[in-house]
Amino acid sequence: MKITGTSVRDIRFPTAKEKDGSDALNLGNYSATYVTLETDGGLKGYGLTFTNGDGNEACVLAAKAYLERVKGQTLEGILSDLRGFYHKLAQDPMLRWVGPEKGIVHMALGAVVNAVWDLWARREKKPLWKLLADLTPEQIVAAIDFTWITDALTPEEALAILKKHAPGKAKREEEMRKNGYPAYTTSTGWLGYTDEKVKRLCREAKAQGWRHFKMKVGQDLEANLKRAALIRGEIGDDCWLMMDANQCWDVAEAIRQTKALAKFNPWWMEEPTSPDDALGHAAIAKAVAPIAVATGEACQNRVVFKQFLQAGGLSILQLDSCRVGGVNEVLSIMLMAAKFGVRVCPHAGGVGLCEYVQHLAIFGYIAVDPDLTDRVCEYVDHLHEHFVEPVKIINGRFYAAPTAPGYSIEMKAASLDEYEFPQGKAWKE
Repeated sequence: MKITGTSVRDIRFPTAKEKDGSDALNLGNYSATYVTLETDGGLKGYGLTFTNGDGNEACVLAAKAYLERVKGQTLEGILSDLRGFYHKLAQDPMLRWVGPEKGIVHMALGAVVNAVWDLWARREKKPLWKLLADLTPEQIVAAIDFTWITDALTPEEALAILKKHAPGKAKREEEMRKNGYPAYTTSTGWLGYTDEKVKRLCREAKAQGWRHFKMKVGQDLEANLKRAALIRGEIGDDCWLMMDANQCWDVAEAIRQTKALAKFNPWWMEEPTSPDDALGHAAIAKAVAPIAVATGEACQNRVVFKQFLQAGGLSILQLDSCRVGGVNEVLSIMLMAAKFGVRVCPHAGGVGLCEYVQHLAIFGYIAVDPDLTDRVCEYVDHLHEHFVEPVKIINGRFYAAPTAPGYSIEMKAASLDEYEFPQGKAWKE
């Protein structure tokens, strides 16, 4: 099966209008660098990287550069050396614009790599989580580029983790098919929403069965205290409350605000400072314990995650499906977290991310970390109607295990045409 054609489109949704996705630093339009791979057999593979609006065109250009390197390759050739395929693209000497494996270039790589995995899963007629779960430990390890992380995780250690949990895979797969993977909602707590809207959304979500709620916090401590009191008053003391600062504080301010907000019993404080500051996160974690520190959605590669784990800078690792370089790199991060005994609660606040990360969370439970204690995957109720196979929430607050082949990221043709920037109908109007 030869990759004969490629395309990439700049897709943007005007979410800023209703302040969906608003937080301490962001009020953008949820957007995607959307990649399609075409083959001589008629099968297609799809991938995207989530961005926040303006600047998405730069990610599109980077994806085009990678696609030139993928076009003409066969799927069989790629699968014969998944590690080498990833490494050659990630270390391409002509695409190290800001250094290797970081920034817009690396995010674009994630879209391309994920499209290859989607194509593979479609060929095998399996959802991606099932494709991964059916791989042998040796095949999974062979897909991982261990460059720069062997001081934290060696191939032998990764293999041992996977082999240890292999005997119970079938039972856990059956459990996921039956019950789904536990989720939490962020849709009730965007920073730009009015108090009345937040109260209404909290009441509705709790009535639907949600028990884990995340709210956004910002620079203004008094406003944070007021919003926390409002949400805790709506959801009660029997529900979990998480808080997300979206990187807006320095270390000392993060400690001050988190301690002041501790009376509302937050489970975690998310991204309290710069997403690159492993030592700063470690200092915060030590100062605010037992409140957990969560981060990861803006960590740019496995090396940054390695440093957070080594420094004790997080106790909740928020894996992102496309901020890093796609499935290959995601596997290395999941296995490092398992070695360090850190819980993975994937990030999904953006277009297509829920569709993506449900596969990673389910696979992680089946094969990497067979424990659901205090494990939840983020859910936001935005833009799913644009996907051919959108996520499904069952039993009130659980991701249903996908059954359709692929990575669930194919978008509807009508949605692509309407929201392509700048020529789509939504933007012309």
